Amino acid sequence: MPVVRPQLVAGVIGLAAATLFVPQAGAQQVFRIVGPDGRVTFSDQLPSQANAKLAPSMPLAGAAGGSSSAGLPFELRQVASKYPVTLYTAAGCGPCGAGRAYLSSRGIPFAERTIGSSEDSEALQRLAGDSSIPLLTVGGQQIKGYSDSEWGQFLDAAGYPARSVLPASWRNPQPAPLVAVQRPAPATVVPAGDGAEPPVTRRSASPPSGDAGDNPAGIKF
Repeated sequence: MPVVRPQLVAGVIGLAAATLFVPQAGAQQVFRIVGPDGRVTFSDQLPSQANAKLAPSMPLAGAAGGSSSAGLPFELRQVASKYPVTLYTAAGCGPCGAGRAYLSSRGIPFAERTIGSSEDSEALQRLAGDSSIPLLTVGGQQIKGYSDSEWGQFLDAAGYPARSVLPASWRNPQPAPLVAVQRPAPATVVPAGDGAEPPVTRRSASPPSGDAGDNPAGIKF
């Protein structure tokens, strides 16, 4: 019977953990691109339009609600900057709520992106290859569907602590739509009075972004 050396076993386990976060063909970097019309899109290619620009991702909130992770303990801040965590959710999704509660109970600093419109659903399809939610990303890795054991394995491998070490004042950023679409306000004509000035064209207030309901087309729980 062959002899298994403890050193060899430890080396294999370490190598397996390290490879969890090696970029793969299906987990390449995705760019968030703001076009000249203000429309935000996601792509694995750099913007081709000369006047398009890359928009920074939403940073983690600080201890006082700021825009940095300076309020985190040093070791947690190092892990969060190297392997940021993002949760993709939608309204009416039970597993999404369970996943959110798990991350919060473990003290994981994370950003939440909501899927509530057709633009969000299309962006999620390009980002993950389908529109299944919840979707968790840890660094460059994507974990589809909620499983506390599977999520825990990836978070452990990334170096996140098993129990919360967040300061009491820490607040994660508010959930935000995956795609921010700026639609032009429609013009309305206000008739002028008798013998007064010609009709005046005014801009009405921008309508709220379209909401396709709790389950926009194509989203799967």
